[in-house]
Amino acid sequence: MAYMYPAPGVAAKQMWIKIKDADNVGGYTANSLMTVPALQDTTINNAKDVFTWTQLDNTGKFSLPTTSDNSLTGNLVVDKDTFYGDGTTDGIQDIGINGASVASVKVAFELYTGDDSEGNDGKYISGEGYVTGLSPTVSSDSPVWVSPFTITVDGEYTIADTAQVT
Repeated sequence: MAYMYPAPGVAAKQMWIKIKDADNVGGYTANSLMTVPALQDTTINNAKDVFTWTQLDNTGKFSLPTTSDNSLTGNLVVDKDTFYGDGTTDGIQDIGINGASVASVKVAFELYTGDDSEGNDGKYISGEGYVTGLSPTVSSDSPVWVSPFTITVDGEYTIADTAQVT
């Protein structure tokens, strides 16, 4: 059995998330692909909706699966340039994660799950969606700004053995 292993602090093996402007795929320089820095945690959500109903001739309920509500969520330590944009490069790096959320920019994203416990390459989960749920917070117990984030997926996830968002 090989467990998914995000390898915190181990270079070239740890989990990461990269995003770019989905509407300009290939239209920007290599600098337009941005790695989301300082991740604290992340969750891949696939919530399948189920339609249920009852009938007068039966004592049980009936169920039918429908569409999925997919999202990628997490928490990050706020980096000024990636959160608010650096204003000097193309795409997402120019406007930042916050700018993508405010302007409702559709992003292409990819999450690398990290190598597995036997040293094999992990899986790549990719898709397109919208950045929402930003809520930067600072306190005396957490003296750096941290923020939750959500990428609400437009459609399905793609799971692959190699990177799909380049």
